[in-house]
Amino acid sequence: MKPALLVIDVQKQFYKINDETAHSLHEAVEYINEAIKVFRKQQLPVVFIQHMNVKNDLVPGATDFDLPDELKIIPADLYIHKTYGNAFNKTGLLEELQKVQVDTVILCGFCAEYCVLSTYHGAKDVDLNPIMLKGGLASMTSRNIVFVEDICEIVSLGALEKFLE
Repeated sequence: MKPALLVIDVQKQFYKINDETAHSLHEAVEYINEAIKVFRKQQLPVVFIQHMNVKNDLVPGATDFDLPDELKIIPADLYIHKTYGNAFNKTGLLEELQKVQVDTVILCGFCAEYCVLSTYHGAKDVDLNPIMLKGGLASMTSRNIVFVEDICEIVSLGALEKFLE
């Protein structure tokens, strides 16, 4: 097994939706940053996926498109821009993962029940093994995180760290 960490749509724009969403994102980013450390320690790929929407000026170069300062990014990470919920749809994500022989993706980010779940199913469609990072999901509604974790394969941060050692 060779995994990659996919951090989906953790962008400044989404912190502005409402207080509950901002709180959910802050909590998820704590777990995501720990997962990033684990992946970097094992020299495994970390991929940041950013949603684009021209109508809402959510495009590269716009402040709201950017990743938040609290997210532990480095220039060597892979960055993918998408326009659909599923990050595999009309992007180079699959090809980039195939280049480094990834067969499993650990998913986290925003919004649990939309883009993250869509990418989870998209990974299955391209014969990858998707797993959600427990604690690494954010949503506008906390019960939707529970729903997504209930219907998907999940892994805790501690189990992931032990498994990757």
